[in-house]
Amino acid sequence: MSSKRAKGLGRGLSALMAGVDTAAQPREDNASQGLPIELGEKYVPIEKIFPNPEQPRRRFADEDLEDLANSIRAKGVIQPLIVRKRPNGEGEFEIVAGERRWRASQMAQLHELPVIEREFTDTEVLEVAIIENIQRSDLNPVEEAFGYQQLMDKFGHTQEKLAEALGKSRSYIANLLRLLNLPDTVQDYLKEGKLSIGHARALITTDNATSIARQVVEGGLSVRETEKLVKRLAQGSENSDATPKQRAPSAADKDADTKALEGDLSAAIGMSVSVNHDSKNEKGTVVISYSSLDQLDDICRIINSNN
Repeated sequence: MSSKRAKGLGRGLSALMAGVDTAAQPREDNASQGLPIELGEKYVPIEKIFPNPEQPRRRFADEDLEDLANSIRAKGVIQPLIVRKRPNGEGEFEIVAGERRWRASQMAQLHELPVIEREFTDTEVLEVAIIENIQRSDLNPVEEAFGYQQLMDKFGHTQEKLAEALGKSRSYIANLLRLLNLPDTVQDYLKEGKLSIGHARALITTDNATSIARQVVEGGLSVRETEKLVKRLAQGSENSDATPKQRAPSAADKDADTKALEGDLSAAIGMSVSVNHDSKNEKGTVVISYSSLDQLDDICRIINSNN
C-alpha cells in the first residue's frame, strides 16, 4: 500500500508540484519515488485532531453535515481521515483529507476517529487539500476559484499550466478566477447558490455589481435578463454622465479584437481590464479595476518590475 499514491491525486497536479522546492526531509522507504510514508491506521481522540488552516473549502452545509452525522451514528466512520503530525503540537494531528468527516463526527459526538498518519510536507498538504476539494461536485465556484488561486500564489503556476494539468480550458480557469474580483456580497450570493456563474460573468465588468446582484436575487432574474439589465444600466449611465465625445465605447460597441485583448489582459493579471480604443485617432485608455489593496499592490509591483 505504501508503494502507491493516494487515490485522487491526479498526475497533472502532482506534476505541478514537481518544479517546487519542498525542502522535503529524507524518506527511507519511498524517498526514491517522492511518496509519503503511510504509518498505519489508528484511533485518535477527536480533541487531538485539528483542521488544516490552508483548507480551500470554507463552507460546509449544515444539512449535508447532519446527513453525514446520522450515517456516522449508525455505521461509524468507515473511511479513515488522512492526517499528519501537527507542527508544534505534541500528540496532536492536522487533517490533510477528511475535514467534513471530522465535523460530522463532532455532531455525532464521537470521542475518537480512525486516522492514517502520513509524513506530508506543507506543499503536499496543500496539494491534497485542493485536489480533494476541486474534485467534489458540490464545491461552489468561489471555493473552486480560491483553490486555483492558492496554487498560483503558492507555487507561481501560470493559468496555462494549471489548465493543462487539470484538463480544463484556459478560458475556464481565467473566467473562474475573475469571480474573486467581485465584491464580497456577490461572492456570498454565489456561495449560497443564489447566483450562478452565468449571472456572475454578467456582473464582473460593472461598477455597481452589489446593487445589481441584489436586484437579480430579489427579482429571480435569469442570466439573459441579468445581461440585459447590466447593459441597460451601463447605457443609461453613459448617456447621463458623459458627452458623446467623452463616452467610452460599451461592450457592444467594441470589436472582437478589442474584446479578445481585454480577455487576455484580464487573464494575465487576474483583474478586470477594459480597453477603450479610439480607432480613428489610434489612441485610448486601459482601465484596470481592483477590488482590494492587495490587488492594487500587485498592479504597482507589475509596473515597477519593468523599471
